[in-house]
Amino acid sequence: MIKLDESSIIKIFQKGLGNNEFVSEDVEIFNLGKIKIISKTDTLVESTDIPPKMKLTDAARKSIIACVSDFAAKGIKPEYGIISVNLPKKISRSKILDIVKGFKKASSEYGIKILGGDTNAGKEIVFNVTLFGNSKNIVTRKGSKKGDLIFVTGPFGYTSVGLDLLLGKRKESGKFAVKSIKSMINPKPKLKFGLKNKKYFSSSMDSSDGLSTTLNEMSKQSKKKFLINNIPAGNDLENYAKSHKLDLNSLVFHGGEEYEFVFTVSPKYKQIIIKNARSLKTPIIQIGQVTSGKGVFVKAEKDYVTLKDLGWKHF
Repeated sequence: MIKLDESSIIKIFQKGLGNNEFVSEDVEIFNLGKIKIISKTDTLVESTDIPPKMKLTDAARKSIIACVSDFAAKGIKPEYGIISVNLPKKISRSKILDIVKGFKKASSEYGIKILGGDTNAGKEIVFNVTLFGNSKNIVTRKGSKKGDLIFVTGPFGYTSVGLDLLLGKRKESGKFAVKSIKSMINPKPKLKFGLKNKKYFSSSMDSSDGLSTTLNEMSKQSKKKFLINNIPAGNDLENYAKSHKLDLNSLVFHGGEEYEFVFTVSPKYKQIIIKNARSLKTPIIQIGQVTSGKGVFVKAEKDYVTLKDLGWKHF
């Protein structure tokens, strides 16, 4: 039997549901009368998404944050939410209160009204979150043009280290360890930056599945070549990778869980973007440029090398 990957499974569902012209996007769009509704749904599963040392409050918050990140990339404010939970029958009251605390924390942070949802019993904890907003338009994944600049809304790679520390695969202490773990359990999507600057973006995409996945998908949909000449990593991460003999590119490009986003802009908007980022204290980083061709390439010592999509895959 041939093993199906996530992309193949999605295509089977879309074809079976009559959506033969489906194009992958961060959010879903539909019209309700004259209003264009923007929605996003995401699922967090205990066995695959909650490391043993992660608190339930942080996990519940993160289940909402995962959807907020997609809204941030599109420059749209999420307004309402519906949450379904699957809980073990013997779950304690204190754990349920921790979950509620996490939902409340995320919804308060980003001004989201939770309308209701559904509860069910099962072998493990599962959160399914759907958020809604409205907008006349969104920034798509496919709009980049030749000559555009490529930016990200923050550094990458810390989540890879943080996850290993939470899983006990590595032992580390001090500020770097705290920073890495925090990046994993307490991500903060740059919603305000997306809202303020969407009119300048030619394309954008959430990066939670890994930077290599995001860049390849944007390149593919735009039918353009992405040249990456600046790896978005901090000096502390570079030093950590070097001292532990780890591949920096793997940490930065293939880890995932950052909940930052990638966007492209025309050079004429560069100074406006930088000014707005400073005012919002958003650490944007210019990592490359768009040109004619196809594929994603990262600058090595002597030449550019292909950056394959090796981000997070569910299947």
